[in-house]
Amino acid sequence: MDQLLKYEFEQIFPGCRLLDIHEYLLEKGYKLEGVDGVQYMYHDPCHTPMKTHDAQKTASTLMGTEVPLNDRCCGEAGTFAVSRPDIASQVRFRKEEEYNKGLEELTGEPTAEKGKVKMLTSCPACLQGLSRYEDDTGVEADYIVIEMANHLLGDGWQEQFIERAQAGGIEKVLL
Repeated sequence: MDQLLKYEFEQIFPGCRLLDIHEYLLEKGYKLEGVDGVQYMYHDPCHTPMKTHDAQKTASTLMGTEVPLNDRCCGEAGTFAVSRPDIASQVRFRKEEEYNKGLEELTGEPTAEKGKVKMLTSCPACLQGLSRYEDDTGVEADYIVIEMANHLLGDGWQEQFIERAQAGGIEKVLL
């Protein structure tokens, strides 16, 4: 999102707004309701793509429940984890402490039963970093939009989407 903001689309397309997909879904009124059996935490990327609305409030509204912010950098930061593994490992250690603290506050337990707690994010690098904690904590990491699609569209939605796209049935592109 930060890179796209540099293009100054408002000068090319007067009146246009640049929104992250989560902010778009929020403004269109999409949200989950009545999801049982799973609790959520939210990891806001260091370079958060949400510029119009508060990221944690957006996550909570979309998920239909309070989603506490789980603070601190995950230690991925694009190439940071591979270019400076010495520093990144210290950052990950601090994130793991925050992870455990958030899990304890959310569930009262130091670990979670598989599928009962999910860490949501909106960044591919962060998703990779957050996935590193699953074995130790039981907390799965996923994108907010994927979690929403799983609940709103049901099993098989990804395969159906690919089939529709290949058949020419996906006409709308969101920038």
